Amino acid sequence: MAFGPPALGYDRAITVFSPDGKLYQVEYASENIRKGWTTVAIKTDKGGVIVAEKRKIAPLIDMRSVEKVYVIDTHIGASFAGLAADGRVLIDYARQVAMNYRFVYDEQIDVELLTRYICDVKQLYTQHAGVRPFGVSLIFLGVDRRGVRLFRTEINGYYFGYQALAVGMGEQTATQQLEKNYDERMSTREQILLALRALRSSSEGPLDPYYVEIGYIDTKEAVFRKLTIEEIKSAILEAGVDR
Repeated sequence: MAFGPPALGYDRAITVFSPDGKLYQVEYASENIRKGWTTVAIKTDKGGVIVAEKRKIAPLIDMRSVEKVYVIDTHIGASFAGLAADGRVLIDYARQVAMNYRFVYDEQIDVELLTRYICDVKQLYTQHAGVRPFGVSLIFLGVDRRGVRLFRTEINGYYFGYQALAVGMGEQTATQQLEKNYDERMSTREQILLALRALRSSSEGPLDPYYVEIGYIDTKEAVFRKLTIEEIKSAILEAGVDR
């Protein structure tokens, strides 16, 4: 008598728990994150940064049309690793939530509250038949009344706050670099350099400014901005990751 794998019979629907309490479809979806382009984020009391890599998947793609770091509201930025289509939909939803909050309450939405809205949607897609989980992990970075906030959303709808994190195919190597060199006293510029070095440690070659996106926010202005190509070139040279 032939026996199938342990998940057989329990991984065909998102609403079926296995005997050991697992939802296999959620675990399968997490593979998309591990295969995604690497993204690194850091925050201190002075500000925070998001640095994301892009890879050319076809020779004729215009890389300027590929975006990995997004402005959600003036005070919040985001990125993701995993299924790009899912990430795009959730980014658009996050922008809508932030805009509606401003319209109703005439103030900026807190970073954690926005993260919770997104996680509510992600959790909803783990408990209904006929749907699948979102195969993407989002990163939200911003400044609100509580200071600089950095959150990562999980596929199952949970979220955690971080001082520094990496997601994507280079997560393990980049995280090791962050753990060794993170300092809560770093300036925003120093955070950018550390994030670039962490990204370089997980990449196969030197960083190309056209295949890197950088966003940052500091507590003084509390405005999330993206660096231009010239500014990225300067940061890559300063970090020594161009070789």
